[in-house]
Amino acid sequence: MKKSIFLVFTVLFLIACKSPERSVKIVKGDNYELKITDPQKAVLVLFPCYPCDIANTKTEAKFLKDIEKAGITTLLLNYNLKLFLTDSEKTEYAKTLNSILDQNKVAKDNVYIGGFSGGGNIALLLTDYMLKTKNQTQPKGLMVIDSPIDLEALYNESQKEVIKNVDAEAVAEGQYLMELFDNTLGKPNENIEKYKALSPYLVSCNSTQNIRSLKDIKTRFYSEPDLEWQNTHKKRTYQDLNAYKLEQAILSLKQLGSTQAEFIATKNRGYRANGDRHPHSWNIVEQQDLIKWITE
Repeated sequence: MKKSIFLVFTVLFLIACKSPERSVKIVKGDNYELKITDPQKAVLVLFPCYPCDIANTKTEAKFLKDIEKAGITTLLLNYNLKLFLTDSEKTEYAKTLNSILDQNKVAKDNVYIGGFSGGGNIALLLTDYMLKTKNQTQPKGLMVIDSPIDLEALYNESQKEVIKNVDAEAVAEGQYLMELFDNTLGKPNENIEKYKALSPYLVSCNSTQNIRSLKDIKTRFYSEPDLEWQNTHKKRTYQDLNAYKLEQAILSLKQLGSTQAEFIATKNRGYRANGDRHPHSWNIVEQQDLIKWITE
């Protein structure tokens, strides 16, 4: 009899401890893909890298695999080809984000915004804007993945890449970025105020106007500063890397009073979906640690 009662209580305990069954609904729009999980613990909004799209994010960001099982709804966006946002673009993107969530009846009480490379710049600027303007969606956290948040430094380093002519890909990218900035912001030594206004952060003058609002939320800046790989392939030093600027921005956030700002320097995680070693990668983000950060 006692054995039977024990077995009954054991079964009831296991049933009670079992993770809730979750339903998943996928909704696709012109520039987004929404995977809604129910019940939901949080929403993760992701912007792609500069020349990329939703398909690329799904292929490269391995941490997205089965993340809905942890109760995380994901919103993948196609907004790319941006390294900064104008005021009108911030207003438009915030309106679009709210519209997608509202139309699909997605709760907005625990929203996290993130992005890789140029997408991280967009994520940062949009998050700061939504916090500053008391938007109906108030992000609880921001995730930036190896993003070039200092546009002044990005311009100057593009010049260096062209001059040293070590890596053909870096030279082509440097030429493209210099032309892009010349046509939109001008040269930084002639138009530094534009760079201050539109760049997420500038190391040279510790320009914090676009990160100040982040001091009150959870903020993670990821990078993989593999100096051996960078020296071998690009002849770059630590100061040349996105990691250096991201680390400086986190230090500035802490000086502003943030107790939730983290610079996460990863090791040997940077691999592309095809198996190529590259520290500039979505995959420097580890899934279980990310889930814990978002849901706890």
